[in-house]
Amino acid sequence: MKIINLQNPWWRRLALSLAAACAGGIMAMMAAYLYLAPLLPSADQLRSVDYQIPLRVFSRDGRLLGEFGEKRRTPLEYEQFPPALVQAVVAAEDERFFRHGGVDLKGLFRAALELVWYQDIRSGGSTITMQVARNFFLDREQKFIRKFNEIVLAMEIESQLSKEQIMALYLNKIYLAHRSYGAEAAAQVYYGKSLKDLELAQLAMIAGLPKAPSAYNPITNPQRALTRRNWILGRMHSLGYITSEDFQQALAQPVTASYHGPSPDVDASYLAEMVRQDLLGRFSEEQVYSSGMRVYTTVDSERQRAALRALRDGLHEYDERHGWRGAISTIALPEIASVNEQEDTEQGEQVADADAGPESETGEDPWKPVRTALRDISTIGYLEPAVVLSVVEQQATLMLADGSEVTLPWEQMSWARRFIDIERVGEEPVGTAEIMAAGDVVYLRPVAEDETGNRWRLAQVPQVESALVSLDPRSGALQALVGGYSFAQSHFNRAWQGQRQAGSAFKPFIYTSGLLNGLTPATLVNDAPIVFEDSALETAWRPTGASNRFYGPTRLREALYRSLNLVSVRMLQQVTVPNAIATLRQFGLPVERFPRDLSLALGSASLTPMELATAYCVFANGGYRVEPWFIERIENNNGEVIWRAPEVLLCDDEDCSNLAAGTASDDVEVTAVDVGNGVRVGNGNKTNNDTTTPPPVKRLRVLDERTAWLMDSMLKDVVRRGTAYRAAQLGRRDLAGKTGTTNDQFDAWFSGYSPALVATVWVGFDNPSTLGRGEYGGRAALPIWMQYMGDALTGVEQTLLPQPAGIVSARINAETGKQAQPGDANAVFEYFREENLPEMDNTPTSQSTSSDAPEHLF
Repeated sequence: MKIINLQNPWWRRLALSLAAACAGGIMAMMAAYLYLAPLLPSADQLRSVDYQIPLRVFSRDGRLLGEFGEKRRTPLEYEQFPPALVQAVVAAEDERFFRHGGVDLKGLFRAALELVWYQDIRSGGSTITMQVARNFFLDREQKFIRKFNEIVLAMEIESQLSKEQIMALYLNKIYLAHRSYGAEAAAQVYYGKSLKDLELAQLAMIAGLPKAPSAYNPITNPQRALTRRNWILGRMHSLGYITSEDFQQALAQPVTASYHGPSPDVDASYLAEMVRQDLLGRFSEEQVYSSGMRVYTTVDSERQRAALRALRDGLHEYDERHGWRGAISTIALPEIASVNEQEDTEQGEQVADADAGPESETGEDPWKPVRTALRDISTIGYLEPAVVLSVVEQQATLMLADGSEVTLPWEQMSWARRFIDIERVGEEPVGTAEIMAAGDVVYLRPVAEDETGNRWRLAQVPQVESALVSLDPRSGALQALVGGYSFAQSHFNRAWQGQRQAGSAFKPFIYTSGLLNGLTPATLVNDAPIVFEDSALETAWRPTGASNRFYGPTRLREALYRSLNLVSVRMLQQVTVPNAIATLRQFGLPVERFPRDLSLALGSASLTPMELATAYCVFANGGYRVEPWFIERIENNNGEVIWRAPEVLLCDDEDCSNLAAGTASDDVEVTAVDVGNGVRVGNGNKTNNDTTTPPPVKRLRVLDERTAWLMDSMLKDVVRRGTAYRAAQLGRRDLAGKTGTTNDQFDAWFSGYSPALVATVWVGFDNPSTLGRGEYGGRAALPIWMQYMGDALTGVEQTLLPQPAGIVSARINAETGKQAQPGDANAVFEYFREENLPEMDNTPTSQSTSSDAPEHLF
């Protein structure tokens, strides 16, 4: 070995030059530090970081309903990150992270040589601390001065924060593609799980993303991502972080990443959008989308699920009644299937066997293009696309987009008579070949699993639409809302925005006006043809009934449960339109939109389902007008309440001296707290009154309790023996409501309630047209309401509105409406306000036998 002689003048000069260069470099760095440090932001700011976190909307019971914001992020504390992830990141990005002081001189030296040689920054030599400095304080442009800024800031950060704090900042901040920022968001995006639930191979995959999120993305570049993952696993093994056994097991794991978009726990997209719009009226866009607000709504997650399920099931039932419109497309099946198809066709079958073999002669999977084509077809609602592989007599085999096969039995597709038009369908099919063929792409919908294990039914995307709104009648708090079959298909919120004629569902308000103007449930009104001459109309108006049958003089109670149009028209004529409008205004109905003529008696007024449901709350709660609301509280990212809904008080007068039992959120004192981005709101903040905690709100009585009780009893008869008689199948005595159908069955409604819950359902086409013969409210809308209420009221005790003082029961003659004489065979019981008790019937009556008994209302 040759020993260098430092006494040699040449070596002495070289050593002195190197020493001078090092000293100069150190002095230059010290000078740069002294010059740049005062000009750069303080690293102390990192002690309290406001991450850009999306808005999240939850149900009352904490289920995620929706997420809004450009960046998906869920910040964690250092202790919440799996140790294996930290080790993987250190192995991939900065192996000396826990030993250096923020700057890795070896890496910098390498970067300096590359800069001299290539006249460009290649590897950069950045430590994790330097990346934190860049991500929080500097731009992304690669300039020489920026590198000095990174160094200075990194040294400053290391002096202010612990290594654990720096690592947490890094893992929460970094961009990892597909709108995911931070490791926890990446775990949700790529694997649909939390970091704590990931395996070693998956954690290493995430650790490989920061270097180049697009290039090493396991979704768009799975092979390059796999190569980098395996390299990181090798680095972890060589650094002693994992054992040889762990290393080999992780290497053997395939790429399992797939895109997982924001996945709500409950499908309430229409409501989540309502919340978003509401918040944009309270806060700036930056606060709404980036400050991490959490909004808790009044919606019950189980009732929301029940509402969505009922609406979709009801639309499919309607759709099946009107016929099969055919496959949505066709897919060419692999040639390997065609050979089998020829062989099987000789035996009278049409078959395309997906199990013929996983690979073709070229070694490629012949079914991959089929699965890819299926994945390109959107799922709508809970409808899944599937391709028909084979049809045999009364059975079909289909393949879903994930490659799994399902066998569809005849009972799950025998409904598919050919659609001709809205009024006509073809003959009942006798075999599967009349419905579908191999290669056809159809939709399947999940149903309850049968004894054979099948859980699919042939379906198609309904062309008809629907909306469902459900409210707590005691406070107006929204319990469930569905604005259409699928928000992804149409963002139009029919429950909140869709104004349609209410038909007979509007009649209870006209009847209320009649009771307020001296009529009683026993008042006789003639159900007979009537003609109105009006100079404003080209022809005379001849209102008719749905059945074209006339009952003659009819008691109002019977007229309501039979939904007799001509009785409603004559009653409104007697009450007068101005008096009726005054009553409608008391219900909170938008009378400025209503016609001022007798057509109002037939429901010509246009209402949204929300408006109709809100008005029905007056019947359900005994006479109080409430307003709908759906946000219970708003929290900032730290969980501090920045706004809370007011308590709702049901009052008989302005002073609430006779306070009724209302329901609302607790009245909680809230001090000024941080919304995010430096904005503080709360009690006493006068900057934006919408974000302060409001005082309790008073909901006043608008309908006297006796009239409310009488209307409730009449609406119960609609369910007991009227147009909504099917609802009696629910087995509850506290249900009431009214069907509604507009001219030519353009709109079908049912609005009904128990004292604990109100729900309104509308069914129709977005572009108004007939639903078809026989599609009245009792057939198209009522089944949806029944399914929802049956689920929503499970476990809810039956309650009846208490009979108020001043209501009396009397036996009346069913034909005259007057008090019945003793022994009258035509006697029924009726209820009256005591001052409206009818006179005695003096007409001759037939005597009843001992077995005859008066008709009971309840």
